[in-house]
This record gives sequence, structure tokens and C-alpha cells, in this order.
Amino acid sequence: MEGVFAAVTTPFYPDERIYFRKIEANMARYSRSLLAGMVVLGSTGEAVTLNDAETRDVLRASVEATAPEKVLIAGVGRESVRTTIELAEFAAALNYDAVVVRPPSYYGGQVSPAAVLHYYRSIADRSPLPVVLYHIPKFVPLEMPVELIAELAQHPNIIGIKDSSGNVERIRQTVAATQNAPRRTVAVTQVFEAATARMMAPHREPGSEAGVTLVSADDLAGGVAVAKAPPAAPVKTRERTRSRELGFQVLTGADRSIFDSLQAGATGAIVAFAAFAPQACQEIYLAWKDHDLKLAEEKQQRILAAGNRIVSGMGLAGIKYACDLNGYYGGRPRAPLLPLKAEQKAEVEELLVEIRN
Repeated sequence: MEGVFAAVTTPFYPDERIYFRKIEANMARYSRSLLAGMVVLGSTGEAVTLNDAETRDVLRASVEATAPEKVLIAGVGRESVRTTIELAEFAAALNYDAVVVRPPSYYGGQVSPAAVLHYYRSIADRSPLPVVLYHIPKFVPLEMPVELIAELAQHPNIIGIKDSSGNVERIRQTVAATQNAPRRTVAVTQVFEAATARMMAPHREPGSEAGVTLVSADDLAGGVAVAKAPPAAPVKTRERTRSRELGFQVLTGADRSIFDSLQAGATGAIVAFAAFAPQACQEIYLAWKDHDLKLAEEKQQRILAAGNRIVSGMGLAGIKYACDLNGYYGGRPRAPLLPLKAEQKAEVEELLVEIRN
């Protein structure tokens, strides 16, 4: 989980049905960008407004339209351990690469630090996919102290955290506190980029798919067509890989502090800003990666005003309208959230006049 990930939206028709064709179009366009990957059904994806059947349908439509080399993370957090694991298993069957799980919060003060530990460890014990913690205090007002994160980082199936607090010092402390987390060896591509589950999935040679019925020439000549079992199809993997050792990874969820978070030790960012302007976010990361800190800071300043007003100020309605402006389908958020008014739309247009893709 290195680089910039888009926290993608869920498109709806005006009557609030899910607009699957627009999901496919959006994911296909993100696949042509330089993004490291996408997070499906996080906060920006309005996950809390979808029922379980809709959640499964969105996860399926998203993965089917995404290029194999993009890392895909599924938002599966639910209030119960059982339901979260069921969704994690479903995401694994679709070849997602990891799941991101927000902490349970409905019962408020009854959810003690010990309960949070139990919740995440129980999920990580049984999840077939690696688990990413999710700290987003503006939506889930549950305290996740750095000490708690450091303890959870000791679990071999908890591989990182998305921290959307916007607190760079907290990012720095989390990086330091998780330095001794167990390290794991993972497959990477020949150029040491992420090797996704879909890149590594076995595939069959063309014309030898399982289930194809073959008819012999003898049967055809005799006028009787008898179905024959197909021969075993040769199976190959898609990519040659190398290996790499990784520890616990910390990613920021705040677009306003991508650069500072990278400087503090974060490995990347999962941000809503990248849903409508992935290139602008990616430019920050690439400049930082090239050790051009002056340029990286300039690129950060370029998106600061738009991020503060559109993402932080207007929220989902602003993010979705910004998607519409930049060639991604946004549409309206689901009720009870309301779309932007005309004057707000004009403000978004002005803020993004030089931030296009």
C-alpha cells in the first residue's frame, strides 16, 4: 500500500438506485491513471447507506471493471464481527487485495478499548484478506489511541491503517509506535510494485476454458454428437514476481496533509480528492518520491484551498459534483444528504478551474 489511492464514490440514479454502468466507467478511467489503487465503499462510497445485497453488487461491479494491476481495497466494516467477516470473505472471493474496517461505534461508551481490540483481532483471525484499520474521528467518534494501534499492529493479518484525523503528529507517532510490528514477505512485480490478487490469479489458455464441450470428429462423421468432458486446461499465472519484506503501513486519509504525512513516515494516502483529481494528488507523491521536496510542497499547496472547501466543507455532495466536472460520474448523494445549490456549484467550478484531469 504505497502511493495514492482514490476513495471512490458510489454513483446513483436520480431515484437512488445504484448506477452500475457509471461504476464501470469510473473504475475503467481510474485504471488508466497513475493511481496505486482504489478503495471501494469507504466513507466516500456512502457505504453506510447501502444494504448488504447492494454492497455485494457494488464490490462485484467495481472489481470487474478495474485493471488487474490496480490494488483494490474493499470497505467491509459493520457493527458486528460476524457480518464484517462475511463481507470480507465475499471480497476475497472476488480477488480484492485487502479490506478496510472502521471501528464499531453505535454503542458509544460501551465500546471500550478492550472491545475494539477484540473486534479487530476477531476479524483479523478469520478474514481471508489482510485487514487495514480505519481511524476517522469526524464520522466515527471512537477513540483509537496510538497505543491501541501499536498493539493491533502485532497481529500478522493487520497490515496498516488509514488515519483520516489530519493530525500529522499522530501519523508520526503511529509510524514510530509500529516499527516493531511483525514483518511479512509479499510478492511484488519485477519493478517492485504491488502484485495484486487479480494479477496473480491463475488463468487458462484461450479456447481451453473449463466447461467447454468438445465433440470428436468421429462422432460428427457418424452423425451422432456426444458431449465429451473437456481436457484439463493448462493453467498459468499472469506475472513473474519477486519478493519484498514489509512492515505495518500508515496512510493518511487527509488530502490537506499528504506531503507532511509522507515526510512523517506515511507510505501513501487514501483520499477523496483523488476521486475527482487523481493526477493532482499523484503529482505530490511522485515529486516526493523523486526527492523534489520543493515541488512536492508546491503541488500540495495547489490543492489545499479546493480540498478544504470541497472535501472538508461541502462533503459528499461537493466531491460528487467535482467528479462530474472532471469527467467522472458523481451525481447526487443518497438521502438524507442533499445535492449542492447553484452558488455552491459555481464555487466548486472556480476552485477546480486549474485542477483538471
